[in-house]
Amino acid sequence: MLKCVEVEPQIAATAAVIWLHGLGSNGHDFEAILPELRLPADAPVRFVFPHSPSIPVTVNGGMVMPAWYDILEMGAGRKLNTAQLLDSAAQVSALIEREIARGISSERIILAGFSQGGAVAYQAALSFPQTLAGLLTLSTYFPTSDSIEYADANRTIPIEIMHGSHDPVVLPAMGEDARDDLIAAGFKPNWSTYPMEHQVCMPQIKDIAAWLSARLGL
Repeated sequence: MLKCVEVEPQIAATAAVIWLHGLGSNGHDFEAILPELRLPADAPVRFVFPHSPSIPVTVNGGMVMPAWYDILEMGAGRKLNTAQLLDSAAQVSALIEREIARGISSERIILAGFSQGGAVAYQAALSFPQTLAGLLTLSTYFPTSDSIEYADANRTIPIEIMHGSHDPVVLPAMGEDARDDLIAAGFKPNWSTYPMEHQVCMPQIKDIAAWLSARLGL
């Protein structure tokens, strides 16, 4: 089981958000924005921020760093270790199962991910065999869109895609491709852009808070 940072609500949790970090970061990365979400103090939401394993990353000269999978080549046609991505998605699915075992309904679990974490979140959420509350993908792409076996249970999952219009790392076109692949597969994702690079910004954080609140009835 992946090690995680877990932030418990003030009351018993009835919902969970599992949020995946990007390359070179860790579970504390998005923990830091929780106060900025300004969710109700009595929101019954457990936030789970997994730490990825540390592995050699080819595009960074083989340096060992936190990563959900190895990236072999950058650019719009980026090459990666798909087997590692699928393994990470399986480990995230195990975290979803753990929340269900803790008494959280699958329909009250949201999966979120930034950059590499978003690529894993696409695979994990859309192949998960029980209905989830939503999928939030930030500054990312969908490298397994041609191979994924979509789960019938999540054919109508709410999908919120957010991207920086000046992102030099994951180009906006890569996010648009993910959106278009989802639409072609019958999904109805919502696409938003923000005047930023490969990061998050305050207007976006406010939109994330509103989306989480709507999905979880906060």
